[in-house]
Amino acid sequence: MSQFNLCSAINDHNQAEMVVDAILFDMDGTLVDSIAAVESAWGAVAQTLNRDPQEVIDATHGRRAIDNLKDLKPQLRRMSAAEMEPHVEEFETEILRQADHFQKEVRSRRSSMASSKRQSRETSRKNSMVFNNVDHKPRRQSSLSQSITADGVSGRMAALGLKPLTQAPSTNQEEDPNSSNIDEDVFDDDDDEEEIKTDDEEVDVSDLTDKSVRILPGVRKLIDSLPEGRYAVATSGAKTYCYGALKRVGITPPKVTITADDPRLKNGKPFPDPFILAAECLGFDPANCLVIEDSPSGIKAGVASGAKTIAVCTSHPFEKISECGAHWLIPTLELVQVEVRKSDGKLRIYIDADKQAVLKSRKDAVQSSAPPELSNANNSSSS
Repeated sequence: MSQFNLCSAINDHNQAEMVVDAILFDMDGTLVDSIAAVESAWGAVAQTLNRDPQEVIDATHGRRAIDNLKDLKPQLRRMSAAEMEPHVEEFETEILRQADHFQKEVRSRRSSMASSKRQSRETSRKNSMVFNNVDHKPRRQSSLSQSITADGVSGRMAALGLKPLTQAPSTNQEEDPNSSNIDEDVFDDDDDEEEIKTDDEEVDVSDLTDKSVRILPGVRKLIDSLPEGRYAVATSGAKTYCYGALKRVGITPPKVTITADDPRLKNGKPFPDPFILAAECLGFDPANCLVIEDSPSGIKAGVASGAKTIAVCTSHPFEKISECGAHWLIPTLELVQVEVRKSDGKLRIYIDADKQAVLKSRKDAVQSSAPPELSNANNSSSS
């Protein structure tokens, strides 16, 4: 087993340093958190199979959907990769649907509330126009006013030898574009000045669970510090899920993004194939790369590829990933910094945090029991 190293040493300032050609990232649980949506989707599959949802969730994390679906559904096992594509896409579309449900439902509820307010306001305005006399009874035209017409008045005046007065230009509605607005302005409600904005509506969401995709702490800064061609993504998700999840948090997938449906892959994690392929596509030896992972199967794949491996405790309890062989185990990527060497473009990686930062990030990490105290590594990996 590789050495355990939570920032390298037991002292007030914990450091580790290495130089690599590139960083190979896992996606879910490493760059983004869509675990809630993924687990909900697998839980739904478990229910259709009358299986224990938690048992299925534990068995599927970090592995390709195509492998999980074949394990769970015997009728799919003889299908080729091409025949499995619709099944994988359907499942991964369900993950994204689960992830988007909360925000869509909130928008729908806000829109309904705003629409109800607008309708109520419009009804109130119409009522104020009709019931505008003292006793609040609708005004009705008298029989005399109903019998008076423009032609009748003109005929009567002609019989008496009278000529109608010429209308002033300002009273000619055809020539005065503002004349129609004047009548409408009389009935304008002061409430129109206060526009009802859908996004401002507060709605009750106590019955909903937010499974939205989120970017994880430290990821944005880390990604922004890396030049193109010096990092890749190798995920157990197929293209639908991978690109959809990254897009939702504003991460542009790098040119080298290895997804589970890549035809060049023979095996998915925990086999090292995805990371080896990612390194080769970048033009580097996996042994000179750094893998960052969160799941047991992914950590094992990184170690098996020969790469230096960091495990982040973002999705699994400490005790589930501490024995998977990672060279470093840290609570969050906020503790990782990158400097690009000007001489050769290689990446100098720092795991650099004082004791207070380590303890704080450890407290915020996902864990079911407290990890042991900071431990010395047997030796450190650096170059």
